[in-house]
Amino acid sequence: MNAMHKPAHVHEVVLQPGDFHFGDENTRIRTLLGSCVSITMWHPVKRIGGMCHYMLPTRNVKQIEALDGRYADEAMQMFMREINASGTHPSEYRVKAFGAGNMFPGLKKKHMQSCNAHVSREEMCSCRDVACRNAGIAYELASRYGFAIEAHDLGGEGHRNVIFDIGTGHVWVRQARTPPVEEKGRVENAIKALTFGSIPRQMAA
Repeated sequence: MNAMHKPAHVHEVVLQPGDFHFGDENTRIRTLLGSCVSITMWHPVKRIGGMCHYMLPTRNVKQIEALDGRYADEAMQMFMREINASGTHPSEYRVKAFGAGNMFPGLKKKHMQSCNAHVSREEMCSCRDVACRNAGIAYELASRYGFAIEAHDLGGEGHRNVIFDIGTGHVWVRQARTPPVEEKGRVENAIKALTFGSIPRQMAA
């Protein structure tokens, strides 16, 4: 399937930061990630699944009136709400995680390690950088709720465009490196230049 082509019967949903969507096989979800993280979940038998786009690991409040998808722990609760409603179990889903890019690679901060796409889970959790913490919490929450992240594209530098097709379970990812902080004037143009003129690399279902 060409990532550029959307069949007429497929409904496309674009996630903004903090959004969450769970749908059926006639749904395709796409988003643009920086330091945020998206988790995709797909049920290969029922062909249902969803994607979140969280910005921070948690908001650390004792009482929550309504779930907020901007926070990883609450986005996971949104997944569980849909999974329970469908009569399925976390172990039946194929789970992937994307994002946590370093948006300011030329900016060195105290207590921030130099994380990359091959950073370990332990380093993700201990790093004080928001991108690393966003990546680390994905694994922590997946384990807590009984999911297994089978594939990921986390860390590194720059933005990622992500497309998730629930009908096939395929996820396409395209990453664009962010210019160093001293070239920040070019960042906006770099973002505008992101297109799907060529097929992004695909992470198999």
